Amino acid sequence: MMKNRKKQIVLAVILLVIVGALYYLSTFNIKNIKVNGCVLSSEEDIKKAVEDSMIMSNTLVLYIQNKIKPIDDIPFVAKVSFDYVDKNTVRIDVYEKSVAGCIEYMESYVYFDRDGVVLETSKSKYDGVPYIKGISVSYWQLGEELPIENKKKFEKILNITQLIDKYELKIEGIEFTAEDEIILRHDNIEIELGDGKNLPIQMMNLGNILAEIEGKSGVLYMKEFDSENSTASFKVR
Repeated sequence: MMKNRKKQIVLAVILLVIVGALYYLSTFNIKNIKVNGCVLSSEEDIKKAVEDSMIMSNTLVLYIQNKIKPIDDIPFVAKVSFDYVDKNTVRIDVYEKSVAGCIEYMESYVYFDRDGVVLETSKSKYDGVPYIKGISVSYWQLGEELPIENKKKFEKILNITQLIDKYELKIEGIEFTAEDEIILRHDNIEIELGDGKNLPIQMMNLGNILAEIEGKSGVLYMKEFDSENSTASFKVR
């Protein structure tokens, strides 16, 4: 009889611990989701992706779930990481894919990285991503290099986008003329670079030149700008 009583006490204690643990676990209910790092992606899309993936609205469960199967398939997002501010608040840090530029294809925009690999497609044109004008494709495939027939032109495009990224330039558009000369667009300034043979030196100096004419509207001529001739001219319009 004494043994049975001890068993009952032990079971009662275990049950009490389990109930207490479950109650404590229930206090980790997610009430606030904070999102950092969005540029091309939207906070609303990130929150929705997280909420749709949740087994239950609990910070601890979400932590374990993300360790086992991280959230993916969010447009323009390489990965997300979680930081638990408190029992009811989770902060999501967004790491976006490195988008180099985009082209237009059948009323949509196809975005690619510095290697020319297609990252995403969207009906929207996002600010801060250079729009490439003067090239076209007949098809494309997500995760594959853009199938542009003129390989030399495509290599030139990738070179330009890599230099834009390297020197942190704000370029909204890249255009190729009928003569295959390069024109960049920065706010209301059109930048003529010529055939691209002097791209490294031109792009290295472009940021300082643009800073001097910031806010103006016109054409910046840099066709002859090279290591020996560091002169650029600007015509206001």
